[in-house]
Amino acid sequence: MTDLAISLLPWQQQVWDSKARFKVVAAGRRTGKSRLAAYLLIVNALQAKQGQVFYVAPTQGQARDIMWQVLLEVGHEVIKKSHINNLQITLINGTIISLKGADRPETMRGVSLKFLVMDEYADMKPSVWEQILRPALTDQKGSALFIGTPMGRNHFYDLYKLAELKEHDTYESWHFTSYDNNLLDKDEIDMAKKSMSSFAFRQEYMASFEARDSDIFKEEWIQFSETEPEDGEWVVSVDMAGFEEGGKTKVRLDETAICLVKVHSKGWWVKDIQHGRWQFQETARRLFNIVEEYNPIVTGIEGGIAKQAIRSPLIDLMKIRNMYFTIKELSHGGTNKITRITSALEGRLERGALKFNRGKWNVEFMDQLFQFPNRHVHDDLVDSLSYVDQLQSLVASAYSFDLEYEEHELLDVTAGY
Repeated sequence: MTDLAISLLPWQQQVWDSKARFKVVAAGRRTGKSRLAAYLLIVNALQAKQGQVFYVAPTQGQARDIMWQVLLEVGHEVIKKSHINNLQITLINGTIISLKGADRPETMRGVSLKFLVMDEYADMKPSVWEQILRPALTDQKGSALFIGTPMGRNHFYDLYKLAELKEHDTYESWHFTSYDNNLLDKDEIDMAKKSMSSFAFRQEYMASFEARDSDIFKEEWIQFSETEPEDGEWVVSVDMAGFEEGGKTKVRLDETAICLVKVHSKGWWVKDIQHGRWQFQETARRLFNIVEEYNPIVTGIEGGIAKQAIRSPLIDLMKIRNMYFTIKELSHGGTNKITRITSALEGRLERGALKFNRGKWNVEFMDQLFQFPNRHVHDDLVDSLSYVDQLQSLVASAYSFDLEYEEHELLDVTAGY
């Protein structure tokens, strides 16, 4: 033990110091999970008087790629011999550390284990632990470390929540993000965020257990079409960003989303959803450009303080360009958001009456849709699309629809809506 130089990050030290028999760590990419696992494998192997020590990854190839060189590096002072062909390392006390793949469970039966690491447990079949490896720890009263990045709320999530209860000292769980590794450049993580979908970033870097699959909206319902329907009328709906006072400035709480949809005889075709944290002047400019290009039969804007704030720059643009259009105030209709969005979108998606043009906005929209409702995830794009339900009644005179529509008062922007 004295020959082993151990250097731990603060988060690794927390896990190291715990006396729990089964440790469950959900952590983002590049946090240092593998190095912590290597230290624990070697220390537990040095302390073992009998029994084996296993490191298990989803596949044997992954086990080799992730852990082999790390073990050789951190344990070189206490390694007696190593065999890469069978992925085994023998320490100076005779204990063997074996690297295994969960895809070959038959190679792990009939052993007695003192310590075990299951890396990327979310990507393994739970039966590997339940039917093979947990029984292998019984006679030695061995311990285990489960580490990995979440993949939704599967068996890794269940184990994490079990450990989180802390009903006894047997299990303990931790959650760390990539920001918890103080050796990583935080600007690099921020740069990665800009090139990833919000869901992917939260899962891979923030170690979020949130599931992409919604209990309401299903991925198999999504249909893309890059062909504009021949019939129909354009409508535009705007979900305005909320804001709060922040000293002398107003801080955006979410994004504004401007949704352009063609309502036609067979349903809706979503052309584009522009979204961003814009000043009111920029929102007005973008909205005006869309109206000028597509000449929608109606433009709807979510009511409230933000709607009133955009009024002045919109009127200025109308006067400058000498083009005026009617605004319909979109309301919540006395229903909660979940009911309103579900009523507007679920049936249309399921029966194929709602199709999407391909565009850069697709990723963010699908992230929001498949996680709805989730109070930790914005739903601005989804909400903007749901408001089309209130605008469709103005196109209903030309097309027959199955649904009934609530009438909303038309307000003229030039009349001071």
